[in-house]
Amino acid sequence: MSHKETYYRKKIINQLYFSEALSSTELSTMNGKSIPLITELINQLIKEGFIEESGYAPSTGGRKPLLYSITSGIFYIIAVAIDQVSIRIAILDSHNKFVSKVRKIDLTPNGNKEILPLLAKQIQEIIKVSGISKEKILGVGIGMPGLIDIKNGVNSAYLNPETGSSIIKSVKEALGKNIPVFIENDSKLVALSELKWGNAKGQQNGLVINIGYSLGLGIIIGGKIFKGHEGFAGEFGHIPLFVNRKLCSCGKTGCLETEASLLVVANKAMEGIQNGKLSILSNAEPNTKEKLVKEVLDAAIRGDKHTIEIISEAGYHIGKGISVLIHLFNPHLIVLSGLGTTVGRIYLAPIQQAINEHGIPMLSKSVKIEMSSLGYDAALLGAAGLVMENFEHLTLLDKKQTRKSSKTS
Repeated sequence: MSHKETYYRKKIINQLYFSEALSSTELSTMNGKSIPLITELINQLIKEGFIEESGYAPSTGGRKPLLYSITSGIFYIIAVAIDQVSIRIAILDSHNKFVSKVRKIDLTPNGNKEILPLLAKQIQEIIKVSGISKEKILGVGIGMPGLIDIKNGVNSAYLNPETGSSIIKSVKEALGKNIPVFIENDSKLVALSELKWGNAKGQQNGLVINIGYSLGLGIIIGGKIFKGHEGFAGEFGHIPLFVNRKLCSCGKTGCLETEASLLVVANKAMEGIQNGKLSILSNAEPNTKEKLVKEVLDAAIRGDKHTIEIISEAGYHIGKGISVLIHLFNPHLIVLSGLGTTVGRIYLAPIQQAINEHGIPMLSKSVKIEMSSLGYDAALLGAAGLVMENFEHLTLLDKKQTRKSSKTS
């Protein structure tokens, strides 16, 4: 089989993964190749057990086109989402569906130094419990905050960076060198999720704001995630908007994150209660940062005036930062994603108010701001998508054992 044929076979599987199901005509258009050639490649992939017929598309007046999708159970992906307070791990199938419960591991304040061995052990355990053969694990995708050197697998700002430990090397050694491992900044993966399956699907130019324990940004330019010269583009939370002498995790002061991250929101809510503010959280005693944030968000959802005011204030600050982004990128769409979307529309009004006050009307009037439909799952979906983004470098189509096992499973 020629290198070109292998290339287009991989492209077809990649396109089916991100689109769920496509016709031969759609695949022909997407690949710029003739329908006879695409049909031949489809038939090869069906014969080998990689893809299957999955019904018909709605009729547009003529014969209904036959749709194709990836064969169920042909491969699985390990998705890992790491943030400042926990690790979440899940297994997704070839249709991008969760086939395991999300395994969550809480991180202690000193947990960074133990993350690598802990991560490898937990991935091994979730595979073992699932009963899925390692031969069917296509790869591991890991998203985490910080400045990521994706080539060497090193996080330059998080995960005990002074050691220069390779996250990729550590996980691969634990799982076996035949399972590929990929890492990327969490906000870029959240944006990838939104671009492939969420509110930004089909968008050529847009921004995805990741509202979480920190604040991040994914930039969509030309229908792709823009990463910048060294891959570090999108450090939205570290725009210096304040003269507040509050030290940020980056080592600087006055960053947007110091006034608007969910950790800051939660701490401000509790400080207000201690200073006499009335709230349904008055008797709350959360023992972890994660539980504190969750209780504050839950209180806002239940209509607690105090927490809504704190979140609204943070939303205004985020909107001020977004007005800067609008001036720089002139986006068509801005999607608010991440854990913060748990509180739904509470963020929207103050963000829009800040944009109205600080944005140039000619630039901001046509920008659509939407709340993510993916929410907190966006990071895990993006981690799985990261593996498929690198599918052309994987060897699935060359694994005879995988093909054989798929036919008998």
